[in-house]
Amino acid sequence: MGHPSPRYTAELKQRVAGLYRERGCTYAALAREPGCDAGGIPDWVERAGAARAAPDRDPFQMAEELRGPRRGNDRLRTENEILLKASAFFAGRQLQGRPRRGLSSRSYRPTRAPGGSRTCARRPGRPGGAAAPGGAGGPSARDLGDAGLARPIPGARGSGGGIHGAPRVRMEPRRRGLRASRRRVARIMRDNGWSGTARGCARRPKGTPKAAAPQAGAAPDPVGRDFTADGPDRARFADITYVRTRRGWPCLALAMDIWPGRAVGWSMSDRMGAALADDALRMAIARRRPPAGCIHHSDHGSQYVSLRLGRTMGENGIGSSMGAISSPWDNAAMESLMGLVKAECVHARTFESRERAALEIFEYIECLYDRVRTHSALGHLSPEEFEARNRKGAAKAA
Repeated sequence: MGHPSPRYTAELKQRVAGLYRERGCTYAALAREPGCDAGGIPDWVERAGAARAAPDRDPFQMAEELRGPRRGNDRLRTENEILLKASAFFAGRQLQGRPRRGLSSRSYRPTRAPGGSRTCARRPGRPGGAAAPGGAGGPSARDLGDAGLARPIPGARGSGGGIHGAPRVRMEPRRRGLRASRRRVARIMRDNGWSGTARGCARRPKGTPKAAAPQAGAAPDPVGRDFTADGPDRARFADITYVRTRRGWPCLALAMDIWPGRAVGWSMSDRMGAALADDALRMAIARRRPPAGCIHHSDHGSQYVSLRLGRTMGENGIGSSMGAISSPWDNAAMESLMGLVKAECVHARTFESRERAALEIFEYIECLYDRVRTHSALGHLSPEEFEARNRKGAAKAA
């Protein structure tokens, strides 16, 4: 530790500055006689020159007068820092260099204390849980509301397999009569470390797609990108995709009833052949016998132009519809379903075997997607709930 600097009176400083003007010697030689530090003599000489320019003001005396208030300011600054650190410690928060999230200058308003001095009082209903005006502590009304909204969120996420984000999770508090916007639910989920599954963005190929040669057995496209129906089992869409596992890449075929957006048939196989698409169609027929005039819409894959699938559709009175070649938008509804299966089931985990993949996909389609997962296009209802509420009206309209 260093030694404290010595204190010299104003008279001593004036005398040393006068000796410097008289003798013109070095600072070191001048400091030997009074026994002072040579480092401060240049400043003393400069102040003495300022005193000669303004005789009515003594800079040495002014420095002595200002030293007391400066020392008091330093003491007050130190005490203020101690109080800030103590308040942060007792509040259970770590003092940061910037305001805590949720607190801003808009969260406070100036008020008058009983003594007449201005102070800052916390606005009620703002996030952060600070004290309310008048010195009353405790959580604010907004904090209490957030706590009430946070209670049903884990149940909504658990019933959805933990894949639902704020747009669908917010419907659970609304069913209970609680007001909740999407942004507020998103903030509560973010503060609690909850998140949903985000769908990735597909890479669009560059350039113009090459036109494929016409295939034998191809059907026209009566759907015409109209992904709606007047009732159940009027139009069914189908597609095939790959599933990644540690034991290879099995294929998944799905068949969907477009009216409720429900998956009515599916099949998995190690080979992408006609039997894969035919098995999914036969499951859909066995579960829900289609009426006359039902349309089966797909792309131009070899499985869907096969004789085997055509024979099954002919035996059950199902018409064929196919979109344009190299145009996935003609089968956009089915592409959307495949994207959901990939994002919320396939890509969310790694399957150890093909059998495990089939079991997980079965559970997702039959237990979660068809019965629990809500859709904004269906009025935030699941496909099963939508069918239960609208089947009688659709039957009367038919």
